[in-house]
Amino acid sequence: MTPAKTLTHLDADGRPAMVDVSGKAVSARQALAECRVRFPAAVAAQLRAAGLRSAKGGIVDTAVIAGTMAVKRTHELIPFCHPLPIDGVRIAIDWHGERELRIECGVKTVHRTGVEMEALTGATVAALTVYDMCKALSHAIVIGPAKLVGKRGGRRDVGAVG
Repeated sequence: MTPAKTLTHLDADGRPAMVDVSGKAVSARQALAECRVRFPAAVAAQLRAAGLRSAKGGIVDTAVIAGTMAVKRTHELIPFCHPLPIDGVRIAIDWHGERELRIECGVKTVHRTGVEMEALTGATVAALTVYDMCKALSHAIVIGPAKLVGKRGGRRDVGAVG
């Protein structure tokens, strides 16, 4: 029988605590996350016709920069995330169907803990940036779902990272 899983960010008294990773082995780790942005049909058509450019500039280019910056600052946003040396970030944004953008964020590090939160943060901040750049066209834009696609390194691998 598999032992029950427990929350890792609680101490013995049930109070919030950062996980101590000092005893873990340093290893190569990577994670891939995605987030979707769905537009009303007319907005999607307008964005396609404009080559994903708005009055504020290139939507994809700006979202890639914002997502990358967010990856590097995840530990400042999520209370128990460790500051990590980020060895690589790849953000890809492309149409998925007629009305939806798929934002994919891959992150790599060599450290004692993984980069799942960094990948999720990068993908969602990139999606928020797309929303910000397009909200003048509609407030009916929908962000999500955001999800971890996969991770490698550490105790177990999950899903696919590439």
